[in-house]
Amino acid sequence: MYERYGLLGSFRLFISLIYTKIVYPNARLIRLPFDIRNKRNIIIGKSFTTGVGCRIEAFPLNDSYTSCIEIGENVQLNDYVHIGAVGSIKIGNNVLMASKIYISDHNHGSYDEGISDHPMSLPLDRKPICKPVVIGDNVWIGESVCVLPGVSIGEGCIIGALSVVTKSIPAYSIAVGSPARVVKQFDFEQNKWKKI
Repeated sequence: MYERYGLLGSFRLFISLIYTKIVYPNARLIRLPFDIRNKRNIIIGKSFTTGVGCRIEAFPLNDSYTSCIEIGENVQLNDYVHIGAVGSIKIGNNVLMASKIYISDHNHGSYDEGISDHPMSLPLDRKPICKPVVIGDNVWIGESVCVLPGVSIGEGCIIGALSVVTKSIPAYSIAVGSPARVVKQFDFEQNKWKKI
């Protein structure tokens, strides 16, 4: 471990491991610093792993004890992933996330054509609008991806780096871009990825 992380890195890893085993005994490793807000509204599955600087925040709209964020088993978040929920974010099993990812189920205010908040109103005073987010099993999300409210990412998907996911992605797809669009889907008959 010393050769891989150096003296200071090994010490930090050791402290993170002690913290993990005391505070989150079912987790694999939570690297510090780690910020979790309203832990009572967050469910974390077994073998959870994080990089440094991760933030997981639940601010339930109705101030209840229900879970706003559910993270499955064997999920790995790399450095500086930020997940924020006021309603519902569900992350499946065996999900791998690169660094600097943002996932949110809410906006401050409504910006639809039907009901819109006025641009001169204070953003903090605008009512949070929640749309659930679901990320399926075996999903790989690349570096600096943004997943917006109301999105479902199907099982076995790959989301390319720097993508902004504004609409749901069907299972077994590769999506890239801003906004993210499907560029490949897995063909189970031919057992390979095919361009769309």
